[in-house]
Amino acid sequence: MIKYALAATLAVAGLSACTTAQPYGPASSASAQGYMVQPIESNRYRVSYTALSPEEARRLALRRAAEVTVEQGADWFRVVSSYTDQDLSRSGGSSVSVGGSSGGYSSGVGVGVGIGLPLGGGTEKTTESLEIITGTGPKPDEPNAYEAESVLINTSGG
Repeated sequence: MIKYALAATLAVAGLSACTTAQPYGPASSASAQGYMVQPIESNRYRVSYTALSPEEARRLALRRAAEVTVEQGADWFRVVSSYTDQDLSRSGGSSVSVGGSSGGYSSGVGVGVGIGLPLGGGTEKTTESLEIITGTGPKPDEPNAYEAESVLINTSGG
């Protein structure tokens, strides 16, 4: 019986792990996976992307910055500031509990030890936020300047 319960638990864990990935798109809230764009000035934007890993968050924030650049009719963007915020909260852990009871003719004390496993219930998210300035014409020769079309080509895959 224990074998079947363990197999069922592992199957549920496997299924929940498969359903945590979010397709590329806008975030439904400030803490959800996806992108958010905030215009600051006519050619300045704050672009952020929340994903399950720092690499994915950075790649998709750059992708969204390139999309915003093209949508505005510009050719390139420069990252003027950036920051990364990681949320590593997880569920699970261990616990010890002691309980007692008494009834009509008897009483008892029980001690239990539990171990919690983070079976897809924990979160590990990273938000990459970029402040960008867009421009037209030749891209500036700077390490933090990006040609929008090239970024779109290079970040479209998973």
